[in-house]
Amino acid sequence: MRPMTRWAMTGALVTTAVAGPLSMPAHSAPASAPASLYAPSALVMTTGHGERAATTAPARAVTLNCAYTTTGTHPDPRQACADLDRVNGELDRLATLRGNDAGQPCTREYRPIVVTVQGVWRGTRINYEHTFANPCIKETQAAAAFSF
Repeated sequence: MRPMTRWAMTGALVTTAVAGPLSMPAHSAPASAPASLYAPSALVMTTGHGERAATTAPARAVTLNCAYTTTGTHPDPRQACADLDRVNGELDRLATLRGNDAGQPCTREYRPIVVTVQGVWRGTRINYEHTFANPCIKETQAAAAFSF
């Protein structure tokens, strides 16, 4: 028998005797084998009229899954996932991705609309919120991912 030293729950050093070599049987599989080759990417996106999500009731909500296949209730999940890929999941860049590429003029009225995104993007938790001054600015400046 050879001695094995370990820490007990109390923090005291305990020595116990172990008989034989320590090894796993050849047929054992690792306990945490990955379930998929792709990191999870599932998001819930909402919009609501107001300045902050905490004080605004969601007017619309969609789901978006960008893992192996693109699915969800988002009107254009392929383009939304492509937008997220293009900015590597940096949602702040999505808010101004297009600029005003349509050349559509927007009024300067203040009718705030807040967009939230919660979930997981490529294995990283997301909790995002952005407020646009009005719906026209959201539609003309933000990426297609926010067009729902």
